[in-house]
Amino acid sequence: MTTAKEYIQSTFEAVKARNAHEAEFLQAVEEFLNTLEPVFEKHPEYIEENILARITEPERVI
Repeated sequence: MTTAKEYIQSTFEAVKARNAHEAEFLQAVEEFLNTLEPVFEKHPEYIEENILARITEPERVI
């Protein structure tokens, strides 16, 4: 099973690869993701559902 920290790091790496030219967006995403580690530790089902992939897409309506 993936740990919360590993999940957050891999998600951030994917976001960086897709949005390398968006420095402000990357900074905001990194700050936001770092606050979520306790949430994913408490609710591992969010990792299984890959929630971060959905909410780290810029300009996306959910």
